[in-house]
Amino acid sequence: MDIKLDEDLPGSAVSVLAEAGHDVVTVYDQSLQGADDGDVIAAVSAEARVLITLDLGFGDIRSYPPDAHHGIIVLRLDRSDREHVNGVMRRLAPTLVEPEVSGKLWIVEETRVRIRG
Repeated sequence: MDIKLDEDLPGSAVSVLAEAGHDVVTVYDQSLQGADDGDVIAAVSAEARVLITLDLGFGDIRSYPPDAHHGIIVLRLDRSDREHVNGVMRRLAPTLVEPEVSGKLWIVEETRVRIRG
């Protein structure tokens, strides 16, 4: 699956997801760090990529309706350090298949995943 990681995720998450077979780029790859969220989602949508982020603002379905993008995964974790995030990514990576994510909002918590859309 084609994925874009937001700037709030560790760069090492790219290799975690790539090892699972995903095509992963970051907002840094397009110099979108610090860009408005609307610009980020526009770039993600134009590339037909799924956005993975820690930014809870992307979980607002009024601003980012699930059917208006290729998919958003918001990580809502107790900790956001590199080791913890990469551990969550390792557990999440096998479940990331296009029909399950496309046009949906996933909220990934420590012990569950909620899906809207």
